[in-house]
Amino acid sequence: MPSASVPSSEMSPTARALRTLEVLQNRPGVTAGELARRLGVTERATRRHIAILREAGIPVVSTRGPHGGYTLGRGAALAPVVFTETEALSLVMAVIDSHPSAASATGVDGEVDAVGSALDKVVRALPRAASREATALREHACATPDRHPSRPDPATTSALVAASAGRRQVRITYASESGSTWQDVTDPWAVVVRHTRWYLLCRSHRADAVRTYRIDRIREVVGLDVSFTPPADLDPVASLEKHLGIGWEFETRVVFEVPPEEARRWVHPAMGALERHTDGCVLLGSTSNPTMYAREWLARIPLPLRVEGGPELVDTMRSVATQLQAAVGPTT
Repeated sequence: MPSASVPSSEMSPTARALRTLEVLQNRPGVTAGELARRLGVTERATRRHIAILREAGIPVVSTRGPHGGYTLGRGAALAPVVFTETEALSLVMAVIDSHPSAASATGVDGEVDAVGSALDKVVRALPRAASREATALREHACATPDRHPSRPDPATTSALVAASAGRRQVRITYASESGSTWQDVTDPWAVVVRHTRWYLLCRSHRADAVRTYRIDRIREVVGLDVSFTPPADLDPVASLEKHLGIGWEFETRVVFEVPPEEARRWVHPAMGALERHTDGCVLLGSTSNPTMYAREWLARIPLPLRVEGGPELVDTMRSVATQLQAAVGPTT
């Protein structure tokens, strides 16, 4: 919401009309005089703002008499999109940071970027000073494109959120990184965002266990007329962290020759769970992409380790080791 110190003269006509809408929402029956004082304009100007709202299809009812005033008609439940300069700049920065292509309303190859287009509309509706600052920031800030974008389909995400809020089961079709596709009936406990990736935390009826599905890999969601009850003590974020490395196609087993406390600095939850072992500790997990697990995750860990399973990960690590050995040539 805008602060009271923002003068009306600094606002665009659209922003002034939205400020009028805000006052009407918060003070039904407000008089023209009171509305003019709150907006810092003349009563004649307030009538122009009321006319703009009516032309936009927002029902504004006026009542004459000593107890009369302006009131929003039935069906007018729009929230005003008006921000202070700080709010506007923070919004633009957050959007560009999480969605680099939103720096322009036009995305890659000239295609329309939905987030960029939405941000464009928001910026145009800002008060004049805020719009000027936000536009300059958007035009001159550069953002590096995501190397591995994984944004889910908004409709899919919305369907899962609705099912979670309504506590209704859904049947999903999932495509893993390895190319496998399967269906699963799930209790959608929560939608969780972790490091810019969106996950469905759920109870899988297919596995009869807790599972975490990346929403960008969910190809279809079908709502079912079956209710469920989530765990009473559910902590979605903690549960996601615990189950990220569980239930994928290929088992993994890696032994570290250091205590768990030292290995934990380099092992993230998606790799599995660390347990104590006679040689130090063992990492037990699973993956749908042994190549990524070996090349991007294990290869960066500067600790003595031994890959014991599964066979897919062992084969991949042998290939990585051979390639790296060849890169330095024969020893003398």
